[in-house]
Amino acid sequence: MPSSFQSLGISEARIQVLTELGFTAPTPIQSQSIPALLEGKDMLGQAQTGTGKTAAFSLPILERIDPYQNQLQALILTPTRELAIQVSQAIRSFNLKPGAKILTVYGGQAIDRQISQLDRGVHIVVGTPGRVIDLMDRGRLDLSHLSWFVLDEADEMLNMGFIQDVEKILAVTPPQRQTAFFSATMPTAVKRLVKNYLRSPVLVKVESDDSAPSRIEQQVYIVPPHLSKEEALLPILELEAPHSALIFVRTKDAASKLTDILQNAGHSVDEYHGNLTQVQREGLLRRFRSEQVRWVVATDIAARGLDIDSLTHVINLDMPDDLERYVHRIGRTGRAGRTGTAITIISARERYKLRHLEKMIGQTLDALPMPTITQIQERRIARFKEQIHEVLTGERLASFLPLVSQLSEDYDPQAIAAAALQLAYSRIQSEKSEQAALNILSKQADKSTFSGSKPVKRSTSSTSGRRNYDNYDRADKPSDKSDRPERFDRDRNKGDYGNKSGRFTPARTKH
Repeated sequence: MPSSFQSLGISEARIQVLTELGFTAPTPIQSQSIPALLEGKDMLGQAQTGTGKTAAFSLPILERIDPYQNQLQALILTPTRELAIQVSQAIRSFNLKPGAKILTVYGGQAIDRQISQLDRGVHIVVGTPGRVIDLMDRGRLDLSHLSWFVLDEADEMLNMGFIQDVEKILAVTPPQRQTAFFSATMPTAVKRLVKNYLRSPVLVKVESDDSAPSRIEQQVYIVPPHLSKEEALLPILELEAPHSALIFVRTKDAASKLTDILQNAGHSVDEYHGNLTQVQREGLLRRFRSEQVRWVVATDIAARGLDIDSLTHVINLDMPDDLERYVHRIGRTGRAGRTGTAITIISARERYKLRHLEKMIGQTLDALPMPTITQIQERRIARFKEQIHEVLTGERLASFLPLVSQLSEDYDPQAIAAAALQLAYSRIQSEKSEQAALNILSKQADKSTFSGSKPVKRSTSSTSGRRNYDNYDRADKPSDKSDRPERFDRDRNKGDYGNKSGRFTPARTKH
């Protein structure tokens, strides 16, 4: 199997772009797909999400497209708006200058703007079936010169009821087009599409097991009977301190409720579900990727477009019912060679779900006890030390040295340092998020001690899973209608906390 993009036939100029993006070697799906597509063959690719299939089909198209031919040459269909945006962003990142002009089309956006861009000329359209058909019916999307047709996540198209729309689009494309289908599974309806619309396709199948890769650490917390899961989540988050996290719940109402609880506790968090408008979704995605929002509470269906390579944590507040969904959830972290943490929270009455999870993943996961007040306070001190180290190695420290020189005329330097630390410590001791967590643990201490947890043992297994939404609540299908205002970052306080014990009185230097 080829071990470099150069051996696959990718141009040197594009390889330089890929190198700058951090692509060092092709993935298995890319190694097998790119040569076949560059040779002009139809292809059927069976691979899970996160395997690099977007580059597998887009790089050959970008290599062969003619940027000086001002007409539509490639159409890529995706089942959701979020995926259309994600695919378009990836293609733009692989593009050269001058290169292909790319347009993303989907419902919830002003169609006049999309029509205006089509009139000026585009080379690649990435879109959802509904909006593509709308533009075709208006006579504004001309597929008569199409050279490439790509159907991404064909099984999802089937699950969401778009197969007839796909066939309607395929029916007006040139018969000599090159066609590629990608699908995680191969149900009968997808096989029928392949038989009817692909010509002697090359089959590329990348095997994926339903287990989690070792770079994802799996943890389980058992919640004491007198606490709700939402209450228990606060001290767990305070101890784990995720840099960026997806928190999964079952319903839109649960997402809104948990988001309110976490925001009221001072956390930088927002919700993502089917009730949000497209503008709200895109705004939240931008803020999440730019780390203006650190955590997102989401339902399974809405979260399909929330693929963030730098995600550090996935948290299951509600346990998924099947292995595929569990694997797909936690597989969102630990990507691109990074490590990740997957946390599942189970109530005392749901302990049977721990056994069910262990049976699904084929391994034992000992339950972690709830964090203690001491652990959170120790974590606070550790973070405070980290912040001090960052300041000592930072560039702004020099601006305070004149003030230190003035104070050292009257006080010992160690006393000055201690006073500065006390001042900083007292400023952060009332941090809202930690106080909320400590209040929960104080409530727990007032009750009978929960003794159901097993000894602490952290597992190090994980996954790159595949999508399966057959059992999802259809009511959570993304909608463009919502009366809910868009949430904004309410992260009022950053940093750590201190205690409220006695004041420090600096000793004067004797002269």
